[in-house]
Amino acid sequence: MGRNDLDGKVVLIAGGAKNLGGLLSREFAAQGAKVAIHYNSDKTKADAEKTLADIENAGGKAFLFQADLTEVKNITKFFDATIEKFGGIDIAINTVGKVLKKPFTETTESDYDSMSDINAKVAYFFIQEAGKKLNDNGKINTIVTSLLAAFTGYYSTYAGAKAPVEHFTRAASKEFGSRGISVTAVAPGPMDTPFFYGQESDDAVAYHRQASDLGGLTDIKDIASLVKFLVTDGWWITGQTIFANGGYTTR
Repeated sequence: MGRNDLDGKVVLIAGGAKNLGGLLSREFAAQGAKVAIHYNSDKTKADAEKTLADIENAGGKAFLFQADLTEVKNITKFFDATIEKFGGIDIAINTVGKVLKKPFTETTESDYDSMSDINAKVAYFFIQEAGKKLNDNGKINTIVTSLLAAFTGYYSTYAGAKAPVEHFTRAASKEFGSRGISVTAVAPGPMDTPFFYGQESDDAVAYHRQASDLGGLTDIKDIASLVKFLVTDGWWITGQTIFANGGYTTR
């Protein structure tokens, strides 16, 4: 599946309403794909409707699906609704995540449970459902974080809950490979979106801006282009987590 083969393909995006997910939804639709756009709550409804309107006004095809994906039955419903609407699924991308910056000794049980559910549980069952429902030669991609390669404090639950996705990716690539399905993860550096700024002080923002070798925060356009490559021409890359952060950190 090359770049020009997206016409008529079906792309399912969890967290596809805004920020990176919204950009991916628009760009896949602009290349002729039909897009299933998930969003979590009423807080994101306006962003989701704007993304849908932008796609439809440009002549694209998409639909919205609202649900809390920490309830696994809703992941199943999202995939099934997409198949009912568009006849199948070729590409499944999960951008869902939640950040918490908090000292280890102040983290509560409810903090841990929420972070684990959103960052690890959703990722696991999203990949599972994709393995069941994707067309042969499909593509699966999950957004994780470059903190997986960082030696730092305060993000124990965020990085800790994203870390298992690396192994989910490797295991799924082994199990789904016989059907031609590639499975990857992308680990961005701190992205210049509201998702990043909510928990950071001005000093921390300044540090993150200068920490990348190429300068500045990660631009979602650079991550979107990488994700699109991995689920098209880059399909031969599978079972891997790609760190894309301008030299912010690596392993």
